[in-house]
Amino acid sequence: MPWRTSSPMDQRTQFIADYRRDLDSLTTLCERYRISRKTGYKWIARYNAEGPAGLHERSRRPGRCPHVTSSAVVKALLETRRHHPTWGAKKLLAILARRHPDWAWPARSTTCDLLRRHGLIAARRRRARPGHPGRPLTPMTAPNGIWTADFKGQFRTRNGAYCYPLTVVDGFSRYLLGCQALLGPTHQATQPVFRRLFQEFGMPEILRTDNGVPFATSALGRLSRLSVWWIQLGIYPELIEPAHPEQNGRHERMHRTLKKEATLPPSGSLAAQQRRFVTFRQEYNHLRPHEALDQNPPASAYQPSNRTFPTRLAPIEYPPHFERRLVSHNGGIRWNARWVNVSHVLAEHHVGLEEIDNGLWNVFFGPLHLGRLNERNYRIEDHRGRQTRRKVLPMSPD
Repeated sequence: MPWRTSSPMDQRTQFIADYRRDLDSLTTLCERYRISRKTGYKWIARYNAEGPAGLHERSRRPGRCPHVTSSAVVKALLETRRHHPTWGAKKLLAILARRHPDWAWPARSTTCDLLRRHGLIAARRRRARPGHPGRPLTPMTAPNGIWTADFKGQFRTRNGAYCYPLTVVDGFSRYLLGCQALLGPTHQATQPVFRRLFQEFGMPEILRTDNGVPFATSALGRLSRLSVWWIQLGIYPELIEPAHPEQNGRHERMHRTLKKEATLPPSGSLAAQQRRFVTFRQEYNHLRPHEALDQNPPASAYQPSNRTFPTRLAPIEYPPHFERRLVSHNGGIRWNARWVNVSHVLAEHHVGLEEIDNGLWNVFFGPLHLGRLNERNYRIEDHRGRQTRRKVLPMSPD
């Protein structure tokens, strides 16, 4: 049998019933119900005056408010807002103060609350912000452990064409792996540059970038087409926090030198600018002493990676206890005969799901934790805390 629960209304009704039986004194009755005699007299008086309806709670709203906005002011504000639906509170108050200079007009914040209360201000649609793994903490202890990539600020060459320099640096040795002048920060222009660098220098363990295109998007896990390709190659995409370029400070410091020596003044064309980048890269890597390397050039501390670029992408493998699902062209998976949205970026790729609790599953793409699937609403909730990295099974390139 379930426990019985008693509401305050039930206790007041029982109190009045016991009082009307006149079996105990009021003092004994109040002690039994653990109330004061003053409270007991109050409920008895309300019952005698109003009957059972008097036992209900009354509103605690004050009877009057000395600083309440007058009805005439409220009416004038609402009528003016309806006549000018795009005007804000400042404009409404300014025009009404000129019409009625002797009236006491409320503050702007009070006017906004008044308009919102009467449905004359539409609520702003909140922009969904994807989760972020937090500040990257992986140390740079060896060559090719972490590569950093970024686009230096775009500028125009003398013929009017925009130049977007894509720079890739080995974080440990500061070796400038590539500096390519592109027409825009697009996937189509960027991927061939990384393909050439992987073929020439091998592949790193981690590629650290900012949150701009084409490195990241607002999709689940901030995945982009480029980062999906990196994960397929066995490279973990690591993101710095938004608006924190100091977390990629070594790269930003190189950009300052690049700007001084190779972009001021800009060249006459994109091809001429690229020739200056090639000259700068050769001097930066092999001649220019670097203070962090005991005044040795970066080439003295760098050696190519032994992780060669594969001729064919191997499928991503998951541990045996994971559930595998193929993301369809519409960006979703089937789970318990229900459709669950994942991301269009992962179309035709497999994701892995690991059960962590009853009805809760961690969703991974390779080593990257995308979020948590909740079977109560069949949604993948983007993480807001630090990203968990799973040790992916080794992939054997052909």
